[in-house]
Amino acid sequence: MTQINAAWTKPGSLLDLFFESFRTGEGGVARLLDHLVIVTMDPAAYAGCQLVHPHCYFLRTTGVDYRGEKFFMSKDYLEMMWGRNKFQQTILQLGYNFLFTDVDVMWFRDPFKHISMGADIAISSDVFMGDPYSLGNFPNGGFLFVRSCNKTIEFYRHWQAGRYRFFGKHEQDVFNLIKHEMTDRLGVAIQFLDTTYISGFCQLSRDLNKICTLHANCCVGLGAKLHDLRNVLDVWRNYTAAPVPDKRAGKFQWKVPGICIH
Repeated sequence: MTQINAAWTKPGSLLDLFFESFRTGEGGVARLLDHLVIVTMDPAAYAGCQLVHPHCYFLRTTGVDYRGEKFFMSKDYLEMMWGRNKFQQTILQLGYNFLFTDVDVMWFRDPFKHISMGADIAISSDVFMGDPYSLGNFPNGGFLFVRSCNKTIEFYRHWQAGRYRFFGKHEQDVFNLIKHEMTDRLGVAIQFLDTTYISGFCQLSRDLNKICTLHANCCVGLGAKLHDLRNVLDVWRNYTAAPVPDKRAGKFQWKVPGICIH
């Protein structure tokens, strides 16, 4: 599932790029769109979603107008991120595993083979240190797989409580602050995903033969994300159209620097 508001559903905006990444991806990744639920935060986003996708859900909330762009760490941004976290907890309590992806994540190949069967939580990394089970890695909640079980539901309860324990922090920072105590207390197995495969602008994979997803993290502002992700898709289209020997030779590289990508 992913989550959007009206600002991200306009023609030419992030939702269009998100869909295009699946459709130009390799290894049948486009089939995963049939299983994608788009959680919408306002009526306009819900209406826009219904025009382009069969599985849309309107998450009704009060007190915040979610239609416009929410700037990083603003009050509305924090409300949106913690609301997303609470909704994920509800999914787990209903007994469902889920994979959550931000809409500014480009999907090029199926990432599921890189998620360990032994992980209760598999989360992408802003910075990956080399050991997928080291708590020294820096998490990013924009790509997150969670198995529904008592341990993970309890983890989410403590995660939600951290909103008030660490007032003013967003959910990703709180995850980082509680990861040690929660693994000790609950025995939750957390896998941090290798940025060679589950990558982002923070720690960029340059191997187009291995990359599965690419997140516009470490990038603030809708305009900056759109600019750099359009360049990413331009390179990807050229890569997929190239002869196999050219791909194997590593002749394709991302356009750098961009506004955020480096």
